[in-house]
Amino acid sequence: MLEALMGTGLAASAGLNAYIPLLLVGVLARFTDVITLPESWQWIENPWMLGIFGVLLTIEFFADKIPVVDHVNDFVQTVVRPTSGGIMFGASSGSQTAVITDPANYFESKQWVPVVVGIAISLCVHLMKAGFRAAVNSLTLGFGAPVVSVAEDTVSIGMALSAILAPLLVILFLIVLILVFWWAMRRRKRRKAAKLAAARGY
Repeated sequence: MLEALMGTGLAASAGLNAYIPLLLVGVLARFTDVITLPESWQWIENPWMLGIFGVLLTIEFFADKIPVVDHVNDFVQTVVRPTSGGIMFGASSGSQTAVITDPANYFESKQWVPVVVGIAISLCVHLMKAGFRAAVNSLTLGFGAPVVSVAEDTVSIGMALSAILAPLLVILFLIVLILVFWWAMRRRKRRKAAKLAAARGY
């Protein structure tokens, strides 16, 4: 159960920002005893990979906060974020953390399964993020993009940390994400309906 929640949290975090969970897991695995990656995934904590993740995170950080550019970035990230989510779920399925000290043979017989599950989770969160951002930009004429982007990065960090240290909190994060997305879509739909009614002279 905890393994599944950890993988889900890290994959969902990647759906918001591909590089935050990769960098966080890599740094924690390399410099602390909080998480120990299985041998096949230890490349994540390689210094060169950490440097690449850091550079890509910096680019993503600024690109995601500029109206219009953020939509282009979301389009590009449609491939990157699910890939990161698959890596995170796959790596976490056999890793040891401060909470999960004796991981069971989780998906052991079919090692590709956790990667596919992570891709699916991350893709769903990514599509929700892209839809939410479109709604916010529409409601705020793009001015809300930087604020929402910072909030998304914060949630991504919080969810990744929770996945590693307190996996049960991942459930709360997911519920909040779904509720916020639902609220934004309803508000966007109502605004479109109001504009259409005004255009028709109602």
